[in-house]
Amino acid sequence: MNKSVKKIAIVGPESTGKSTLSQYLANHYQVAWVPEYARYYCAGLNGPYTLQDEINMFYGQVALEDAVLATSTDNFIICDTTFITVKIWSDAMLGETPQVVLDALPQKPYDLYLLMDIDLPWQDDPLRDFPNQREHFMEVWHKELQALKANYQVISGLGEARIQNAVKAVDGFLVSNRLIA
Repeated sequence: MNKSVKKIAIVGPESTGKSTLSQYLANHYQVAWVPEYARYYCAGLNGPYTLQDEINMFYGQVALEDAVLATSTDNFIICDTTFITVKIWSDAMLGETPQVVLDALPQKPYDLYLLMDIDLPWQDDPLRDFPNQREHFMEVWHKELQALKANYQVISGLGEARIQNAVKAVDGFLVSNRLIA
């Protein structure tokens, strides 16, 4: 695995444009992109998910990311979410987090997190659960990222403004890390 590849994670509560923005950024910078494994996994579930499903989603997300890192020739990659989501959802839905996730959190850091603000209108999706708890989950994301002493920036704005705010944040990170001039 190429350890010198920087990881930029797009994270946040439901319906904040993470997948759209992560794909945009990967195309904009012409770098590899790691999709959200849980979206594919949950689409195949026939009932409520369990702690084992959360563990499976953790391993799936890590495997996808490791595969992209192993084959990337880029200086950085874009990750559509991280397995911190597994911790947040496990805590919210099941009241506990699998130990494997807790153990991995400090061992698999990201170089920059873009935390998507909840200023976008809610969009219904069969895989989304909490339209009335966005403020709560935004607070949870702040706490989780702060607990990891993560380098993160909140990305706000609608439409093109949101995209430009994200590009500005990534450009600043890339310049400060001498990945671009």
